Order: sequence, then C-alpha cells, then structure tokens
Amino acid sequence: QVQLVESGGGLVQAGGSLRLSCVASGRISRHAMGWFRQAPGKEREFVAAISYSSSRTDYADSVKGRFTISRDNAKNAVYLQMNRLNPADTAVYYCAADFRPLGSIPEGQSEYDYWGQGTQVTVSS
Repeated sequence: QVQLVESGGGLVQAGGSLRLSCVASGRISRHAMGWFRQAPGKEREFVAAISYSSSRTDYADSVKGRFTISRDNAKNAVYLQMNRLNPADTAVYYCAADFRPLGSIPEGQSEYDYWGQGTQVTVSS
C-alpha cells in the first residue's frame, strides 16, 4: 500500500514558479508517478508522468517547456517544477502512482492505483 502526500502549492503571481513535492509512505522505486490537476468546474487532467527509473517522461502539451517532473527514489519522492505559471494553471494538483516494474508509463489516469489528496495552486494575473 502506498500513501501519497503532496505539498508546495500556494498563491503565486503570473510568470512565477512553484515546486510541488509528493512524498510516499512506502517505496515507489518501481512505480511510475504522475501529476494531474483539476480546475474548478473541469475534469481532472493529465499534467506529467515519469517512469520508475526516470528514463521516460511525458507532458501535457499545455505544460511542455514550462513544467519539469523529476523523482528521487531514495527519498520516495516525486517533484513538479512549474515555471512561467499563468492563471490557466490554477487547479488542485494531484500526485498518483502505479506499479510499473518494466518501466512504462500509464496511458490514462484510470490506470493509476494510488492518489494523494491534492495541493492547491492559484496563479493570480
């Protein structure tokens, strides 16, 4: 069983940066990790994902070039560095994990088995 706790959210002005962290209670060294977000009145959407070895990453088109996902398996943690934030990035950000020992990345959020409670990111204009 894996429990995930996100942190690092907050209020930032447009153009600013935030770094989100997600720490797992158990080992995630063989888990693919993903970040998702849900804005008010909208469905939850994919943001970024990373394989267990960090050899593969994937990003939503809307965040490519601005966000970077990374992980530290020794710390059971995954991070999301968010730069050049804009009001459209305002959402609750969720961390998710899925056991993927062969190094793949889940194709959809329904494939993730474990989810955190989320952290709020608000970008003011």
